[in-house]
Amino acid sequence: MTHRSKEGHVLFLIIVGLLGWLIPGAGHLAINKTRHAIVIFVAIVLTFCAGLYIGSIGVINRVGAKPWDVAQMMNSPAVAALGRITAEGNYPVYGKPNEIGQIYTSIAGLLNLLCIVNAVYLAHLRRVEAVGG
Repeated sequence: MTHRSKEGHVLFLIIVGLLGWLIPGAGHLAINKTRHAIVIFVAIVLTFCAGLYIGSIGVINRVGAKPWDVAQMMNSPAVAALGRITAEGNYPVYGKPNEIGQIYTSIAGLLNLLCIVNAVYLAHLRRVEAVGG
């Protein structure tokens, strides 16, 4: 019986992590941390949108800026859809707007990664405290 509960716990942790990746803050919402979820969602989405505003959609460059793309993908799988749109090369961005936009969108992604890890950790702590050990 404990084997099944451990498997269920691991599955719950995976679900919390995936929710946090699909929608920033959703992992915290799944563990009933509503205020945290709202703050996370607003902070990450506004930072990401600021990066898109500064540098346009062209800052998501899957081909020419792979390291930035990896960090941007931590925002949400929706970034992959934006990457497909920009892969055709119809959205060139050069100079400072490109650099600043990439920094903002990448920071938003890395911040979301930290929030995902935090949500999974908090979900795990709940289980440990409930079991008593």
